[in-house]
Amino acid sequence: MPPKNQRPTDRAAIEVPSRGRHVNSGAGPAFQVLEIGHPRYVALVAADTAFWALVRKEKLADALAGGRLLGRYRRQAVQFAAEMEALRFGTSPWTVYFNPTDRCNLNCTYCYLPASTRRHGQQMPRARMLDALERLRRYFEAAPAQDGLPQVVFHGAEPLLNRKAVFEAIRTFSGVFRFGIQTNGTLLDEAAIRFLQEHAVSVGISLDAPVAAAADRTRRSWAGSGVYDRVVAAMKRLKDYPGWNVIATVTRHNIRYLPQMVAFLHAHHVPAAMLNVVRCTTPSARALRPADQEASACFLAALDRAYDLYAQTGRKLVIANFANTLLAILAPTARQLMCDISPCGAGRCFFAVTAGGDLFPCSEFIGLPTFRAGNIFEQGIDRILAGPVCRLVTGRRVEDIEPCHRCAIRHFCGAPCPAEAYALRGSVARVGGFCEFYEEQVRYAFRAIADRKQDAFLWDGWDRNTVESFSFSAP
Repeated sequence: MPPKNQRPTDRAAIEVPSRGRHVNSGAGPAFQVLEIGHPRYVALVAADTAFWALVRKEKLADALAGGRLLGRYRRQAVQFAAEMEALRFGTSPWTVYFNPTDRCNLNCTYCYLPASTRRHGQQMPRARMLDALERLRRYFEAAPAQDGLPQVVFHGAEPLLNRKAVFEAIRTFSGVFRFGIQTNGTLLDEAAIRFLQEHAVSVGISLDAPVAAAADRTRRSWAGSGVYDRVVAAMKRLKDYPGWNVIATVTRHNIRYLPQMVAFLHAHHVPAAMLNVVRCTTPSARALRPADQEASACFLAALDRAYDLYAQTGRKLVIANFANTLLAILAPTARQLMCDISPCGAGRCFFAVTAGGDLFPCSEFIGLPTFRAGNIFEQGIDRILAGPVCRLVTGRRVEDIEPCHRCAIRHFCGAPCPAEAYALRGSVARVGGFCEFYEEQVRYAFRAIADRKQDAFLWDGWDRNTVESFSFSAP
């Protein structure tokens, strides 16, 4: 990975002086003004490099006319552009989302996997799973080295339906991979949790609302019964484990519960959560899509609640998808998720493997057969990732998307998600489903930075390995 470069967090104090102005005649850097909804500040963004500065509104004319800020930026613009180029096009996969089974014991309304697959799909036999992981080990061993061990996340469908094989794989490849598991939580008994904790496996649990009536509306068994109580019981067992999180899929049915959901998760000592707006890759998911304006209002209210709880208790609940938006601004190459940049992480930072060994650029594509890129038991992983299917996704550039190529925040948002864009509009080179929703997150992030609240939303020590590459403040 390229070095992490922290964009300074003290730009809220910038006041650009009028002396020493250099009029921008068109040959200089192109800054766009972004209104962020703050009473004192606006953002100036050089969209091509993701450079930004917060400027007092009364100093905006001076800032646009020129001065020391633009002069300093011009001298480092090439460096910033190189960093973004390396982040976007210089990475290679280091994570695999591995489906040990196609099957699931739940019939969630918005699932991106076809119902027939979840009911009657394959179970990967133990020997086949060990073979697949050995192939992955050899692939990563030959790949450019990155920080830490490569990661394998057992994903789904529901991975614990193939629990015996999964646990054997974790034992066999301990010390070779970092392991994670994403589960609906219904099969997490005491023995399973003890095993996962002993092997330092990160655990993600799915729960969509703080009350059963809302949570069970979209997450039910095949018989139609809700599973809220079973998931909450698993959460209580995990309370003191640092390596767990909760993922909530945000739909029109639970959108109004988001602030209450944050309070619920905080009360259960959840270290981190993701409040992911539903991906509109299937007709059933599209039917649950909330409107952008409502999604924005409720999501930002949930962030307000998270901040208030931290101020009251000193204990954080990190909303990881928003934290990543903050990092995209503060320290672009330190971001931990890769959905909010183009190309996204699909096929270049991670890929997905199904129970039959089929490789897809990302799990979101598994329900779209066109994006089956190959099979790891039949072709080399390198060859598959270099093939036309993955290249279609890894070649997706926000600069080629209308209207994103004109947008100031194009490298803070990335026009997610290519699978959603393809399902909605027939091409990965189109916008996804929630443009205004992502815009409002970025504006909120800039307001948090202007008010020096960013640390309340980020993991402790987030800046430990960052290097400040630009700092400017006017007298």
